[in-house]
Amino acid sequence: MRQGACTVIATILMMLLAGCMVGPKYARPSIPTAPVDAFKETDGWKTAQPSDQFQRGAWWEVFGDAQLNALEAQLTISNQDLKVAQARFQEARAMIRFNRAQQFPTISTAPGIASIRDSANRPYFTTTSSTGDFVLPFDLSYELDVWGRVRRTVAASREEAQATAADLETVSLSLHAELAFDYFELRSADAQKQLLDDTVKAFQGALQLTTNRFEGGAAPKSDVAQARTQLQTTMVQDTDVSVERAQFEHAIAILLGKPPAAFTLAPSPLHVEPPRISAGLPSQLLERRPDIAAAERRVAESNEQIGIARAAFFPTIAVSASAGFEGDSITNWFNWPSRFWAVGPSAVETLFDAGRRRATSQAALANYDATVAGYRETTLTALQQVEDNLAALRVLEQEAQQQKDATVSAQESLQVFTDRYIGGADPYLQVLTAQTIALQNERNDVDILRRRMDASVLLIKALGGGWDVSQLPKVAQLR
Repeated sequence: MRQGACTVIATILMMLLAGCMVGPKYARPSIPTAPVDAFKETDGWKTAQPSDQFQRGAWWEVFGDAQLNALEAQLTISNQDLKVAQARFQEARAMIRFNRAQQFPTISTAPGIASIRDSANRPYFTTTSSTGDFVLPFDLSYELDVWGRVRRTVAASREEAQATAADLETVSLSLHAELAFDYFELRSADAQKQLLDDTVKAFQGALQLTTNRFEGGAAPKSDVAQARTQLQTTMVQDTDVSVERAQFEHAIAILLGKPPAAFTLAPSPLHVEPPRISAGLPSQLLERRPDIAAAERRVAESNEQIGIARAAFFPTIAVSASAGFEGDSITNWFNWPSRFWAVGPSAVETLFDAGRRRATSQAALANYDATVAGYRETTLTALQQVEDNLAALRVLEQEAQQQKDATVSAQESLQVFTDRYIGGADPYLQVLTAQTIALQNERNDVDILRRRMDASVLLIKALGGGWDVSQLPKVAQLR
């Protein structure tokens, strides 16, 4: 008996030692690259100093706005979408433990006590008897991972967990960027509101001027009507800005996990200049974008699925064992002669399945091709986003200086036409035209600054927000 058991154990060990991994070995797919590892839009773009780089993690601190920093900190702990992503990551980690359990034997027991009476009408038997059946069995089953199916399943779940961790970082980056974007849009609305408030006061003064001149007989009544129309039109614009501001305030409240009625942000006009941001090299995006990292990890996962599908063509080898005690009464249940045991390997091979395994294998190969294409497309999209925002910042910086010059000229023109109107040299229509042009240029000033701030946020987001692939949880951390 002992010799037979030793033979079985030796056979099992030989099978384990001979175990192999069927399926392809993973290699990161290539991606489309430019002849030179540099962004096209960095030509002519000023090189940033090391101090101009955004902070890793808390990248929003580069804007130097204490209110924004406080809001971003609240989002980290209160946003509901972020909590969903965190829960998905914990779910993926649990699946690693679930799949790794297949690497160990399953042991079960089913104790039972029964009173058994044989039927008096059984065929071929004329006697009846009543007996007891007291059983305490322990069953063991274990699949030998000869072809690597279980190991690949565990590896696939680890790669999915890493991809889910990158998804979490992608969600976090997107939400923090959305908050910063909405914040600067709101502050831009505050700046427009302040500008229009000041303009309304100036136009009220102009209306008083035309009224005084009309009452003194120095100007026609049409001047008063024109000045009043200009004032009322500007008041409409002033009121309309509040709609946009309210919408951004509500959006920020939702990002912070609060109902809009419970959140208020005091007005504070946008006045900061956008920071200088270093774009680095295109090749660095592979390490700095969490969405690219997630796509790459899912390519590795789909590669494991090819091996799992191929393992199905080989026999499944398992070891099963059963041992315990069985007696016909409680007095002899646990006696040594009541012991029983059985152990031995088994192999199961599918001889015909009408092409099911082949179809599964082909589906795994097709899924791999799809994930590779998705990985490459994600990388191309990331490169486009960086180029787009580099171009926007470069062009808007030039446009901002041109707009400032235009605004100064418009204000000078307004002053000249106002003085000439007061002196009776020009009609009030010239003043109205100059007022409209000056206001439009001042509003353009604010709008260009808004667009520059938005492009800065989007560039930081496109660059990964200071994240890099080394922050993905390692295999040891996923156990």
